[in-house]
Amino acid sequence: MGNKVKIAVNGGIGFGAKLNLKQLMTISKHMNMESEIELTTFQQLYIEIQEDKKEEVIKEFESVGLKCYPVGDYVKSLRTCNFCKGEEREGMPVAKELNRRIAGKPVPFTLKVAYTGCPIGCGEPMLSDIGVMKYKDHYNLYVGGKAKGKDAEVGTLLRENLTPEELYDIVEKVIATYTKNGKKRETFYKFLKRLGKEQLLS
Repeated sequence: MGNKVKIAVNGGIGFGAKLNLKQLMTISKHMNMESEIELTTFQQLYIEIQEDKKEEVIKEFESVGLKCYPVGDYVKSLRTCNFCKGEEREGMPVAKELNRRIAGKPVPFTLKVAYTGCPIGCGEPMLSDIGVMKYKDHYNLYVGGKAKGKDAEVGTLLRENLTPEELYDIVEKVIATYTKNGKKRETFYKFLKRLGKEQLLS
């Protein structure tokens, strides 16, 4: 048996975190009776596959609609809520495009981005490094949420009433600033405390 490598898999950005039977059967083909799948809090499954077959396995996963992402110090795929009012109303195309632009980018430390289609906030954007909340026809952007530890806190508003294009641009700028100026293994929360919120876009 050759070396194994861990990849993150999910069903893509949609109405909640769901997998169908074909996807589950495809995943199971690359497991043995002792294998385990790790379910993360960020709507991803971690699965170990043969390193020398990585490209062909990913291609097979993608053929049944699975999305594959690197594991480690990268931007995570977007965490979303269980959208409840229909694709256009909840801004699903915007969530998909934002995920396409940022997921899998290398960063100093794992970066969690969450999106919610309304102010109820089921996707928990206020507790993520970067959080997006759709409000009517525009988008509010929050930064610096921290879900764990005794110093847990909600994110603060960075910009509000953004159009989709403004949202993409600002989120990409924030990630670029973190990538350029963050210290190795420095969490986004600590980076933000060190740098200051308004310096993110300077």
